[in-house]
Amino acid sequence: MQQSDNHPAGIEIALWQYSNNERHWNCWMESLSQEERDRAATYRFEGDRASFMAGRYLLRRLLSLSIGTAPGELVLSADKDGKLRLDGRDAPQFSLANADGLVTVAVASGCDHVGIDCERIDVEIEEAAVASYCSGDERRWLAELSARERAQAAVALWTLKESHLKALGVGLREDPRNIAFAWKDGVPVMVGGDRDRRWHHRLIESGSRHVVALAACSQSGLPGISTRIFQDDSMPSE
Repeated sequence: MQQSDNHPAGIEIALWQYSNNERHWNCWMESLSQEERDRAATYRFEGDRASFMAGRYLLRRLLSLSIGTAPGELVLSADKDGKLRLDGRDAPQFSLANADGLVTVAVASGCDHVGIDCERIDVEIEEAAVASYCSGDERRWLAELSARERAQAAVALWTLKESHLKALGVGLREDPRNIAFAWKDGVPVMVGGDRDRRWHHRLIESGSRHVVALAACSQSGLPGISTRIFQDDSMPSE
């Protein structure tokens, strides 16, 4: 969706530590498309199946509130690069991520691109993997940190780069080392000769042991960002 003077850019982020109750999973399925239900059935492990269902359920709930269409009636389709789109000329931009019990969705109005990613703060990233996605300057910066700080900073860099690549819809076809970050006044900023000042990046407080990163491309500065913990009031009581 392109930005206009009458509709300033804004992004709503919802974070959800979803239920492990199978009764709830069955309720989520009611809002999913047949294709999504079929895909959920292909997951071998229950945790992976629950993560997929929770993600699509939360995405449909938020998009439903955004455009006023029932969750189960939304038509989602993947483009040639596999990025999910919502049918309709004025459909909002959105992005979905999940990791180890947390699902997060960003829905944007007035933005050209939006991407979100999340990862456990304590996930272990091998040195070889860090070298494969960090620029030389980033690796030198990481080397100056203590072991604990270095581990957490490496995860933050990974989620920032993933959120940017997801916003672009190109995945790892783009070399993540070409998307480099530095911190200015505590805020991540893209660096390099091809830096595009329309892009904005933030680390979002998750309320859990997760790093959440947001990337947004907006024509007129940082969009307004609102974050909330999703409470699913439609589920049956325990």
